[in-house]
Amino acid sequence: MDILLVASAFNSLSQRVYAELSDQGHHVDVVLASHGADAVRAAVREVRPELIVAPMLKSALPQDVWQEHTCLIVHPGPPGDRGPSSLDWAIAEEAPEWGVTVLQAEAAMDAGDIWAEGSFRVPPAGKSDVYRNEVSDAAAAAVLLAVRRFADGSFKPRPQSDPGISVVWRDSFRQEQRRIDWESDSTDTVLRKLRGADSQPGVLDEVCGREVFLHGGHPEDRLRGHPGELLATRSGAVCRATRDGAVWIPNLRARKNSGDPAPFRRPAASVLATFPAPPGSGPGMPSSSDRPYWLPEIAAPLELPPNRTTWTDIRYRQRDGIGFLSFSFPGGAMSTNHCRRLLAAYRYALTRPTSVLVLGGTRDFFSNGIHLNVIEASSDPAGESWSNLLAMNDLVEAVLRTTDRLVVAALGGNAAAGGVMLALAADEVWCRTGSVLNPHYRNMGLYGSEYWTYSLPRRVGAETAERLTSEALPVSAATAARIGLVDRLVPAHAREFTTEVERLAAALADDPDLTRRITAKTTARHADELQRPLAEYRRTELARMRAIFFDPQAPYHALRSAFVRKVPSGSARPLATEGAR
Repeated sequence: MDILLVASAFNSLSQRVYAELSDQGHHVDVVLASHGADAVRAAVREVRPELIVAPMLKSALPQDVWQEHTCLIVHPGPPGDRGPSSLDWAIAEEAPEWGVTVLQAEAAMDAGDIWAEGSFRVPPAGKSDVYRNEVSDAAAAAVLLAVRRFADGSFKPRPQSDPGISVVWRDSFRQEQRRIDWESDSTDTVLRKLRGADSQPGVLDEVCGREVFLHGGHPEDRLRGHPGELLATRSGAVCRATRDGAVWIPNLRARKNSGDPAPFRRPAASVLATFPAPPGSGPGMPSSSDRPYWLPEIAAPLELPPNRTTWTDIRYRQRDGIGFLSFSFPGGAMSTNHCRRLLAAYRYALTRPTSVLVLGGTRDFFSNGIHLNVIEASSDPAGESWSNLLAMNDLVEAVLRTTDRLVVAALGGNAAAGGVMLALAADEVWCRTGSVLNPHYRNMGLYGSEYWTYSLPRRVGAETAERLTSEALPVSAATAARIGLVDRLVPAHAREFTTEVERLAAALADDPDLTRRITAKTTARHADELQRPLAEYRRTELARMRAIFFDPQAPYHALRSAFVRKVPSGSARPLATEGAR
């Protein structure tokens, strides 16, 4: 079937729907509604679709389009729910269960007949995490069912006037409802407000006399202070006191009209470093580029005791001869600092007596490669791009050169560009069935590095590697497994992924063939090195990337800036690239 996807952005859900419909044999095209109603109409005329599906839509479809074609809208709420902020309300009201509805477009918002629906338990996680996992799982299943029903031709969609459907209109969830009262709100309330806006739109607040948006929130068990007081930094995040505890906030964003040259999400400490020190902080030293001098940097141990409840983006734990090195960076983006700290943690993990080392293994993003937001905010974007890439390469090389144990990359969520190549450096790649991979760099105007010219053809063959990097299309987990990009699919809910990975890792460690596999791995690495050293792959890739980074006219700079600042770049189908999501 010829299907046209209409989306306000080719985001995680749109990519997943695209990939899974393609897996079903449908011919799928994409047009961005953000390019305007005329662009949508032109795409409809050109494609002449049998069906139109809108996985993520912030504006109404043109009336003439939905009147002349069957248009299915994905609404992130249960049947009868209406309004633009459904998931925000679900988190704010602590709904134990929520849903997704696929309905037919009509004049009234979210009022069309129901083609399919799904439900899920709402986990204690941020809105964007829930959207990329539980919502995405339910939505993908519902879309596939709705498309099958449409193709069958005999299904009659259910009107929302049916008995048993309670229609509830929910207004836009506004900043006044998100606002934190640091003197009165409990830690649980603060966390709920932060998690309900972790990616977009953030919680508008005042820090050091300036208005900023707060993104993300995690509890802290030990640090305390006056409500609203900034207490410390850690690995780019900032800790802020509540009336009965404290929370860690990973990212801040200045208002677009604030005069800040970098009004987009980035590590909170680096934003604070540009602020004047609050009264009473003392003369101190000038702030560094990545953290304010007037706050202490309080590290967390890599092996965090089980009785601690605090935020850290990198953790190591060990059980029964298996090492688990988990990491979780906002949006999956990895800055120079992230890469260097993760490499240090990886080297520590290699000193531990394990036969299997698992990288990742948590829900949500694995990695999306270099951190475009941090690069865009730098006074020297070309130099920061280069530093970030070198740090990412160092990390990938360390994984590739590990020969004394088996390394598993466990992808609980999506991965893109250099993040995919980090996973491919491992001996085995395990991937949750709902994940989407983007093993390419082209949409950001980059050739790519992270040893992709070694790892990708080694897994999928030269011809498929060329197709993946040139077509620059998202790949479903199922397709990734079919072509050899992934070794094992993990059919688990996002909330169960870590437990299932632990079970699989235990079975791998108990495999009597493990010692032979490690020996064979060592032999194969030695043979590959003799044929062509890793250093040569690195030199060749970096020469291409350096030429791009340090050429002011290279498309990469404009594409990066447009992506980070959310400015339309003119592309009709802007597929996923590296950077913050």
